[in-house]
Amino acid sequence: MSETLELLKDLVSRESVTPVDAGCQDVLVERLAKLGFKEERLDFDDTQNIWLRRGKAKPLLVFLGHTDVVPTGDLNTWNTPPFEPTIKDGLIYGRGTADMKGGIASFVTAVERFVAKHPDHQGSIALMITSDEEGCAANGVIKVVEVLEKRNEKIDWCLVGEPSSDKQLGDVIRVGRRGSLCAALKIQGIQGHVAYPDIADNPIHSFAPALKELTEEVWDEGNQFFPPTSLQVSNINSGTGAENIIPATMDVQFNLRFCTELNEAIIKERTHAILDKYDFEYTLNWRLSGNPFLTSEGALIDAAHAAIKTVTGLETIDDTGGGTSDGRFIAPTGAEVIELGHLNKTIHKINENIPVADLDVLSDIYQQMLVNLLSDVS
Repeated sequence: MSETLELLKDLVSRESVTPVDAGCQDVLVERLAKLGFKEERLDFDDTQNIWLRRGKAKPLLVFLGHTDVVPTGDLNTWNTPPFEPTIKDGLIYGRGTADMKGGIASFVTAVERFVAKHPDHQGSIALMITSDEEGCAANGVIKVVEVLEKRNEKIDWCLVGEPSSDKQLGDVIRVGRRGSLCAALKIQGIQGHVAYPDIADNPIHSFAPALKELTEEVWDEGNQFFPPTSLQVSNINSGTGAENIIPATMDVQFNLRFCTELNEAIIKERTHAILDKYDFEYTLNWRLSGNPFLTSEGALIDAAHAAIKTVTGLETIDDTGGGTSDGRFIAPTGAEVIELGHLNKTIHKINENIPVADLDVLSDIYQQMLVNLLSDVS
């Protein structure tokens, strides 16, 4: 059994449903302390965060990851227990195999091999690991970055081990992500009997034209790096459950995944302009999950392309699709940020899995990136 596979099995067997770490970070500390990595615990509330750094010199390359996983869902729908890593037909099954304990296992063993061969490597290597990426992410990487920024500890390159690959390992790297802006809208009406609509005010009817306009709005055309901004309604709730009552209020939740053509202020202004055209009272509360970020060029992207080509022979694609990641908290510091990891086709799904063979391939890619960026051999 390879070192990477053995480590992944250990991590998957730990029930680290967000924001629980379940001892995963202790495993990483035990392995990397032997190589001279200095441990710093940066826990906030119910979230465990760890900063492991080897060296003090620049440049600083950080591997970013999370040990928490999403809930399993109905256990009866899994073919094998989600926290008992199981290998079948060349795949390893278990919650977190793809997202993202497989990435963590691959970059830990890559670091171990690299340091063994290059003990006097250039620059510094660090791991930033949190137990709250799949949850609200309020006490994870965002708080760790605040600590680093206060003491002017600057990251040059950040490699996020999120599952980025599409059809084949290494075929896609994420060089940016769209921003995410969430909205909670309440429409005020007047409750009444459905037989007397003239003395009531149906918030569903009042909001319908505005809903149509919001969802048909062309927010932007996107650009060469990002698709157009999209507004999607995620929840609509109204009514008492009775069929003969006009409801008093209506609650709507929607989200905008926005590109670098927009910002939070512009989106809010344009949304209120649409709502204010219609005759209803409303309240609207916003929550910014993250701004868009982009690393369009630089040494980190070059190192990733070269490493993937060396190890797999693939010409990888730079992409900004998908959801968001903790990279959104690193990019504003000025660091180059990319995401490179395992296949993403089963993330958050029942029977999550990745090919066993991909574990060592990804580890080899990470190791080659370390060589490309920090090798002491010219």
